[in-house]
Amino acid sequence: MLTRFLTLALSIVAVGLFAAPSNASPLYPEPDPDPFYTAPTDLPRLAPGDVVRTRKIDTGPYVGTEGWQVAFRSTNSSGNAIMGITTVLMPIGVRNPPLVSYQALINSLGSQCNPSRSLFNGELQDAAGAMLPIGRGWAVSLPDYLGPNVAYGAGKLSGMVTLDSVKAVQRASELGLGTSPVAIAGYSGGGMATGWAAALQPTYAPDLKIAAIVAGGIPADLEQMALGLGFEPHPGFGLAFAAAMGLEREYPQRLPISDQLNENGLWFREFTHDACRRFLLFHGAFRSADQLAASKSLMDSPVAREVLHENSLRFFDGVPTAPTYIWQGRYDTLTPYNSVAETADRYCRAGAPVKLVTYDIAEHMTAAAAGFAEAWNYVESRFRNEPVPTSC
Repeated sequence: MLTRFLTLALSIVAVGLFAAPSNASPLYPEPDPDPFYTAPTDLPRLAPGDVVRTRKIDTGPYVGTEGWQVAFRSTNSSGNAIMGITTVLMPIGVRNPPLVSYQALINSLGSQCNPSRSLFNGELQDAAGAMLPIGRGWAVSLPDYLGPNVAYGAGKLSGMVTLDSVKAVQRASELGLGTSPVAIAGYSGGGMATGWAAALQPTYAPDLKIAAIVAGGIPADLEQMALGLGFEPHPGFGLAFAAAMGLEREYPQRLPISDQLNENGLWFREFTHDACRRFLLFHGAFRSADQLAASKSLMDSPVAREVLHENSLRFFDGVPTAPTYIWQGRYDTLTPYNSVAETADRYCRAGAPVKLVTYDIAEHMTAAAAGFAEAWNYVESRFRNEPVPTSC
């Protein structure tokens, strides 16, 4: 649930920019010891979406499937080459199945928390939901869309990695999915990755054909979310802190948060830098930004605002061209409705085939449950080449 705590994280960003410096650099996750995750030295010579290597895997509890992992070349927010990983589960006995790229919830800082690991170690929150496409006879790809540095909170990065993961899955001849129709889907943090992939696709991956895009619970304006936050202790502070550290990992020169943490903040950063969701929630409960930095200055830095805008769909000029289904809770206090509705309206005015579905629901994850069934029906209709409905 990235969206639930991102406002807290962004307050930490702002606090950090004005606290007394501690001369600390960003703290990155411990690299995965498996050589499959090691990028080759010639990675920059590859094109985005090119396959680096593949391997077949044991799918463990996901009965009726065969699995593959694909390493591929992608791009970070600074335009530099990075290596991505995605895990593909395919229904046994189905030839040329449609492909769904499912951007799962990643609320973590450690590499073991990414879907390529968390699918099999019990950390993935929405593993069951991610398998629903399998029941419809579709293949599902779950990318580690936060990149090798697990940059929790970085929206633009997640969109590029998502798009490149789809291209890589299609290019991996062993999988036989080169001509499969493609959909991308996700909710909350996964909805942000999906929404960014949709908006970036016409310019970043114009050769990639997408039949359907479904995204819900989207944090479309990070600045708006940040402005509504105070500094009192909060039960979800651990995830907030993780998102701040993730943004610093992606923007180390522009958001030197670690350099501004006090002694307590540096200890907590070290303690949690490889942690997954449950650890972060337990050990971060009822801490606060006040305890980790010396200033209460909030959103006064133009650099911080630039980074927030760069990762907010509300301020990004890109418009999806693929059929797009968005659902949002009208009273969801975690991901404000008006920023999503404004973004969808802009897409409509630009001629995009968009359908916005509003649920009169306040609770964030209840809206997810309410919307996913119809979202999957929307995907199935696109795979059948039925007429595209819009709310424009």
